[in-house]
Amino acid sequence: MPYLGEIAALTTAFCWAISVVYFRRLGGVFSPLSLNLWKGLISIAGLLLIVFISPRPAPEHQEILWLMLSGVIGIGIGDTAFFAALNRMGERSTLLLAETLAPVFTAILAMLWISEWLSVFQWLAIGVILLGVDLVLRSKKDSDEKPTFSGLSFAALAALCQAVGAVIGRDVLISTDIDVISASLLRLLGGLIFIVPMLLFSRQRWLPTRAVGGQTWKLMFLATFIGTFIAMVLQTFSFAHAPAAIVQSLFASSIIFSLVIAKVQGVALARQAILGSSIATLGVALIFLS
Repeated sequence: MPYLGEIAALTTAFCWAISVVYFRRLGGVFSPLSLNLWKGLISIAGLLLIVFISPRPAPEHQEILWLMLSGVIGIGIGDTAFFAALNRMGERSTLLLAETLAPVFTAILAMLWISEWLSVFQWLAIGVILLGVDLVLRSKKDSDEKPTFSGLSFAALAALCQAVGAVIGRDVLISTDIDVISASLLRLLGGLIFIVPMLLFSRQRWLPTRAVGGQTWKLMFLATFIGTFIAMVLQTFSFAHAPAAIVQSLFASSIIFSLVIAKVQGVALARQAILGSSIATLGVALIFLS
């Protein structure tokens, strides 16, 4: 079936759009490192259960090393930097920079690392998606959000790490026979290699600083199941079946899914947001026509 990777990438974006609502609430009670730690641990437990129930061939040593490196960079450093940017300057500014830079960084690295060249039509589709996402994000008016140098730096670092992790992961997935579950598990384990020492070194709290209406861990498990466990497997699958830059661009459509969720909840949408979502949807359509 064609476009399996692209469909998986869009589904990943949808999962992120749902989970970000919960992760945003948890961001005020967990430090970026501890939030990254717990979502990784819960997802790893779920993937280990799948491996236990349905054993699969053991990965080669090189596959293990490269996929764990992908996780260290993309998940350990990248996600922590993203959460740090969120805490410093809010959702709109963080997403505006990270979601715009990540596909561009990924495309450049994919060309240099694995000689994955995109057609002019695919570049056009990516540009249309990013234009639409940019319009949506700029339509959000939040006087409390003030971009800072540290926030912008963390957002740019998150985008770069996402790109590096994505390209390394795709290189392994297309050049070996490793299965998606094992690859997802190894990437998450790689993320923990960075997170645990950093938590110990920085002496940050491992547990939440306060409760979220008595639902802290319920929210954590729900957000992790949707936004990390399911999304990680779909993300890995998408990188195995579609060009890295295309996949990374489709991930940015999570902003559009967030608008749809907001509309269903009765939130009034600005005209610019509606225009931006329409343009981004056109860009997605162009990818499926390319």
